[in-house]
Amino acid sequence: MLKVLLAGGGTGGHINPALAIASIIKQHHPDAEFLFAGTPNGMEATLIPKAGYNFAPIKVSGFQRKINPENIVRNVKAASYLAMSGSRAKKIISDFKPDIVIGTGGYVSYPILAKAVQMGIPTAIHEQNAFPGITNRLLAKKVNEVMLTVEEAAQHLDACAKYTITGLPVRAGFSAGALSRSEAKKKLGLDDKLCIFSFGGSLGAGAINKGAEALIKWEKAENVPVNHIHGYGKMGKDTLPKNLADAGIDYENDDSLMVSEYIHNMDVCLAAADLIICRSGASTISELQAVGRASILIPSPNVTANHQFHNAMVLGRAGAAVVIEEKDLTDEKLIEKVKEFIDNPEKLDALAKRAAETYVNDTHDRIYAVIKRLLDKE
Repeated sequence: MLKVLLAGGGTGGHINPALAIASIIKQHHPDAEFLFAGTPNGMEATLIPKAGYNFAPIKVSGFQRKINPENIVRNVKAASYLAMSGSRAKKIISDFKPDIVIGTGGYVSYPILAKAVQMGIPTAIHEQNAFPGITNRLLAKKVNEVMLTVEEAAQHLDACAKYTITGLPVRAGFSAGALSRSEAKKKLGLDDKLCIFSFGGSLGAGAINKGAEALIKWEKAENVPVNHIHGYGKMGKDTLPKNLADAGIDYENDDSLMVSEYIHNMDVCLAAADLIICRSGASTISELQAVGRASILIPSPNVTANHQFHNAMVLGRAGAAVVIEEKDLTDEKLIEKVKEFIDNPEKLDALAKRAAETYVNDTHDRIYAVIKRLLDKE
């Protein structure tokens, strides 16, 4: 029976690809046994068992660069975790005896993958972003195989790294053929007018909420013939509904507006949209490519190594999206760009077509090919 050890965590961007890779392997090895290694206090400690997989905790944390009394304490703790991580990783591996070890990023990947390499077990990592995280940059020169979402990531790796472009697995229901635009609009109760979909994730994003609020006010003031879906997240729940109400916009009784804190049917909303305004996390980018939709991307500047900007520019340089950095974003600029697309729908069509063309549509096959290659070498 195949035994697979996966390591990754800290954010959903590392956890979800690990779960997706496990699902891909299960399609080929239904009786495979899986173990996930992650930090005991991270999201993975909840999400992995909830998905039905066994979980092995290992304490690892990152070092803080900014020196202050609080961070000195955190760095001392991180150093103690690092000192113990090797022996803990060895115990996890020795007890489970995996045939292959796969990392998907986050600090927790390093001790597990490095120890697996040392013990002669086949290893692979998957990097989701166009600018790889520090853990995967370090591991890329050690492991047997590196799986990349986009080619642009390769330039940041050691020259000796053996990599394959696999793309990033997207959630079920996110594909160009899953639901047509007209079917999705009908499902949402919208008419055939151009549909704008803006969101900043479950937590929300201040810049996108501000821009969406300005857009909605402009749409109503100028009687712009559009439908608009907006998810404001936790960050906007105390402000955005009130601001719209103060402007006399009764979105709850307006058939052309769908405004809510959380988007529960993301796949349907993406399918219904003609233009999407959002951040540029790796999963979001892949879903935009999968459904083939035009987008205005506003990368979050508050992420490690500004990786959302690098993700966004993969589509920007391909002519598949418009990228506006948050420091350059104004209400006027956003409204002007949206007006340009409304007046020139062929520009939206061109962006959507290019987005679809950049999508890796056989990601599952490519990922399994890497895994099979390693298993065959055992």
